[in-house]
Amino acid sequence: MELNNIQGIGPKTKDNLNKLDIYNTNDLVNYYPYKYNIYNPININNAPDNTTITIIGIVESIPRIVFIKRNFNYLTFRILSNNNLINVTIFNRSFMKQHLTVGKSITLIGKYDVKTNKFTASNILLNALTNTFIEPIYHIKGNIKNKQLNTIILNVLNKEIINNTLPNNIKEKYKLLNEIDGLKEIHNPTNIDKLKQAEILFRYKELFDFMFKINYLKTKRTKDNNIIKKVDKDKINELINKLPFELTKDQLTSINDIIEDMTTKKRMNRILIGDVGSGKTIVSFIAIYANYLAGYQSALLSPTEILAIQHYNNIIKTLDIKVALLTSSTTKKERTMILNELKENRIDCIIGTHSIINEEVEFKNLGLVITDEQHRFGVNQRKNLQNKGNNVDVLYASATPIPRTYALTIYGDMDISEIKTKPSGRKDIITKLYKESDLKEALSIMLDEIKQGHQIYVISPLVEENEDNELYDVQQLKEKLNIAFNNKVSIDILHGKLKNKEKETIMNNFKEGITKILISTTVIEVGVDVKNATCIVIFNAERFGLSTLHQLRGRVGRNELTSYCLLISNYEKERLNVLTQSNDGFFISEKDFELRGSGDLFGTKQSGEMNFKVASIPRDIKILKQCNIDTKEFIETKEYKNYEYYKNIINQIEFID
Repeated sequence: MELNNIQGIGPKTKDNLNKLDIYNTNDLVNYYPYKYNIYNPININNAPDNTTITIIGIVESIPRIVFIKRNFNYLTFRILSNNNLINVTIFNRSFMKQHLTVGKSITLIGKYDVKTNKFTASNILLNALTNTFIEPIYHIKGNIKNKQLNTIILNVLNKEIINNTLPNNIKEKYKLLNEIDGLKEIHNPTNIDKLKQAEILFRYKELFDFMFKINYLKTKRTKDNNIIKKVDKDKINELINKLPFELTKDQLTSINDIIEDMTTKKRMNRILIGDVGSGKTIVSFIAIYANYLAGYQSALLSPTEILAIQHYNNIIKTLDIKVALLTSSTTKKERTMILNELKENRIDCIIGTHSIINEEVEFKNLGLVITDEQHRFGVNQRKNLQNKGNNVDVLYASATPIPRTYALTIYGDMDISEIKTKPSGRKDIITKLYKESDLKEALSIMLDEIKQGHQIYVISPLVEENEDNELYDVQQLKEKLNIAFNNKVSIDILHGKLKNKEKETIMNNFKEGITKILISTTVIEVGVDVKNATCIVIFNAERFGLSTLHQLRGRVGRNELTSYCLLISNYEKERLNVLTQSNDGFFISEKDFELRGSGDLFGTKQSGEMNFKVASIPRDIKILKQCNIDTKEFIETKEYKNYEYYKNIINQIEFID
């Protein structure tokens, strides 16, 4: 039902609900509280000193308003609670005066100072609670109030018919609440136990729906009739033997996985997960070469122009095929020529950013799409590129290592190849954590590296000055480092607001060793490879997730030299010390997963990807695993055909896929 048809929702309230992305009754009842305030009244005689408590009292005096300054006031009055006459103060609640009449029983939440007999209230409920009260608290915007939103939701729940969507046998198997009862408990809890039961119901439901989509997709894709490609494996081995380095066992296994996919009827839908510097790029290049040998074109989608250019420069050194680079910096003349050659099958592989997703980009015979750092692109963007060919093989690459337990479920609709072993000769990066007061020690290490002819990255969380005085911006850091090194060291700045040509020039100067210190934002987080860079210094390290910090750390240590990662922060010592203790990206991502949740692990939440309201994969991994089993059985038995809800989900999947 639309909001217009609900009693009590006028145009202004509707606008406020729309600001919360609530457009109909389904959105409304599924807009869950983000926390609960639990009020459990106690006897004031047993109250601990200066601890938040809930008490019941009777108003004994007319409240008086005291104005301290404009927009700042307090109410003061007396109450009788358990035969104690107590002085009460509450700030900025002058509007409550008319409701606090003498003789009225009320509930107060706040702190009681035993010595002064003064109760400082943080909230007042205009009724006397007889037992524990659980108040749902929602994220709100605009002029809508928490109580008003809750009342609207409860009115809808009392009048609307809410259909149960979970399969009946599942509810019986796990003794789950009915969904209507669960929704009523979520929005109007009767007690803690019932609330927990409701939370378990909706955690399970969210994860069941998620795994249903994934497992249905996987079942569908195994039935796809892919074109069986003929790949000359001898030529693949010749290329591998000519490489100036030896591939690791994991790299060779991943290459075999990819070629196996290409040469069978099952369309490849594989993700290549590897730690920073583990050698995912060469595996991708060999996949492109195998696709070329089979007579097909390839596309490599890169998240940044810097990385696209780097891939282009590296691939033309590695493979004897026709490669083109297409980015927003490509001139109109070059672009026209590339598009024509691509359409006529005179280009074997195109590398680029979002530019290669555009409608005007057409292929003669696209057979392979590789998406580098796949989480940087939305579902529809990736799909647009894949749809430029027929039953295209798809390979995703991710430098965000994920514990296999999570990967098997999160990427459940994909086959997984992992690269854990590092190329031979690589040393672990020495990671140290410094407070700002110990910055001289970090500067000493930096100076030693510069004297040895090495280069340094310096990372700032900000491009420009910010109201937060504790955060460094790139310009501030340049000024500080110029003073520290007496203006004798060449320093440059790189960030996302620069024009592409400027970024390319700055990056080339650093690669060629002209610039000794490159101050940057996280624009260099992914893939940038300058082997002479042996030190990275990250200011305000507490502002970044562990996985992001590990990605940044991976910009150094890309050779046999000893490398350093210096974290500068006055905060979160325990969390940041995870990086000083381990160079294992899979271990670090697991810690990040626990601390920050699944969506934030990837830096941005993609639409339709793990955007849960009540479920949390790290916390609910056991439920997720069980949902994986339950949904597979649900699909195999075709029981989903009896449920309109799951038939609608399948229609959505078919539309997107």
